[in-house]
Amino acid sequence: MTAQRDLVAQYFDGFRTSDHARILATLTEDVEWVIHGHRTTHGKRDFDGEIENPAFTGSPTLDVQRVYEDGATVITTGEGRGTTVDHGPFRFAFNDLFTFRDGLIARVDSYLVPLG
Repeated sequence: MTAQRDLVAQYFDGFRTSDHARILATLTEDVEWVIHGHRTTHGKRDFDGEIENPAFTGSPTLDVQRVYEDGATVITTGEGRGTTVDHGPFRFAFNDLFTFRDGLIARVDSYLVPLG
């Protein structure tokens, strides 16, 4: 596994356990997280606020099924489960594109699709 793939694995492990410090250690200070169709966060502080979004309860289950790497980019696909405060459990498919700078994640583009 490359250093970039290892960092992405740490990022996902952090989300699975809501480990803020583990996730934030993988990011640049000026990280940008674009959750397409929903919101964009800028910087570690805003990113930290989305790790345990108040609209959700507990930690998500994330099954990374494919990982691709090309230069400073790592792309993952998979499926997950979570629980919203208002609507309960839900399933989703995801695609995350990670852009690296100086050995850390500088941008995350997230695409989420609800599953029935």
